[in-house]
Amino acid sequence: MNKDEAPGRRRNKGFDTTHQAIIEAAVRLISEKGVEALSMAAISRAVGINRTTLYYHFEDRDAMIVAVKLWSSEQLSKGFEPDVPQQERIDYISRFVLENAELIKLWFEDFVSPGDIRDRYPRWDELVRGTAATLNAAQDDAIDAEVYCTILLTSAFIAPRVYHMTVRPDLSLKEVTERFRKEQQRVLRRDSLFRV
Repeated sequence: MNKDEAPGRRRNKGFDTTHQAIIEAAVRLISEKGVEALSMAAISRAVGINRTTLYYHFEDRDAMIVAVKLWSSEQLSKGFEPDVPQQERIDYISRFVLENAELIKLWFEDFVSPGDIRDRYPRWDELVRGTAATLNAAQDDAIDAEVYCTILLTSAFIAPRVYHMTVRPDLSLKEVTERFRKEQQRVLRRDSLFRV
């Protein structure tokens, strides 16, 4: 059973496809017009379904926002896939942050709210363990991997947007992405975390 699905309801064949279409429409609407524009009526129109079907998938607007935040977390987590070259991962995160400003704003509000980070960033423990093993093996004094990873995530998820919006709005998204990749790789190389 999908966690967004109400108990006791049976899923039909197209449930997953429709569910994904609803989330993607919500993402587009938030990206284009901000979270304030997200309503059940707007989503129904965007997906071309009636409200009864929409309520079959999501209890209310808040449930849809939770699904969008989860989708955003999953997208950001892709930037830490160990099998993908580091340059691609860094570029992916910077581009996602720059191209989805409204989503990142919504996601960030959730990211800094009280509660367990694992609910917002499911790969947290894996990131901390890997970072601790690499950093502490390469350094004489032990690194606080949790603090280091907090700094790493915060700078990856927020800094490109701050830089582009307030420091260098004249640069293209491509230029910002390239500059961030270069600097992030320099920091990771310094801290013995650089991998191609």
